[in-house]
Amino acid sequence: MGIALTRRPPPLLVAALNGSRAHPRVPRTPDELAEAARRSVDAGARVLHLHPFDARGGETLAAGPCAAALRTVRAACPRVPVSLSTAAAIEPDPRRRRELVASWTALPELVTANQGEAEIGELCDDLIGRGVGIEAGLLTLADAEAFVRSGLAERCVRVLIEPPEADPRKAIAHAAAMEEVLLRAGVALEQVHHGDGLATWAVNDRALRRGHGIRAGLEDTTVLPDGRPAPDNASLVRTAAAMMTDLGFDLRWV
Repeated sequence: MGIALTRRPPPLLVAALNGSRAHPRVPRTPDELAEAARRSVDAGARVLHLHPFDARGGETLAAGPCAAALRTVRAACPRVPVSLSTAAAIEPDPRRRRELVASWTALPELVTANQGEAEIGELCDDLIGRGVGIEAGLLTLADAEAFVRSGLAERCVRVLIEPPEADPRKAIAHAAAMEEVLLRAGVALEQVHHGDGLATWAVNDRALRRGHGIRAGLEDTTVLPDGRPAPDNASLVRTAAAMMTDLGFDLRWV
């Protein structure tokens, strides 16, 4: 099994750099994001996911902060795809969210779009029309079922399996159930899996053993697999990359 795996490239490793999680090294300013991004790419990340922050320290979809974050991160990590969040937690009003996203003057390569949120299909249509790739986020079994019914799958870049349970066993079971919905529907999109808190490592391990991509970073967890606090994003990405190596994937393919 190990020999076979080393003959193909490893699954995708995404670094999720910030979000609302509390940690002293969560990057928020463009310069902080650029530094965290560069170190995460050096540790093995191939896609960067981030949430821009405004001058008051809040997550935002406003055009100015989004452009500043994209410009600075791209200067530090040229040719690395950047994904922005469109989560309703940042802007709960779906109409206002679409207005803010429509005002973007700099476009990311990708956005994450949680499929259980109001008017997410319309937002995805808007972004696809501007050439932005969609990473469809599935947090629940209902999200997975709605995504299959929507017919959006054929227009997306990949799907994110994101069970929110803190209990690793429950998170694994939930990830498996969502994956089964996609399998039964014949959805062949690339998958990237991650969990929340300590459970993210169990979810990632299961995903890698099934050949799926994974996500690591301070948006998802602030602890290492043994429960110790993670110093920063790069340490989490490095740990995820080591999981790939331990399972026989050859990172030299990247």
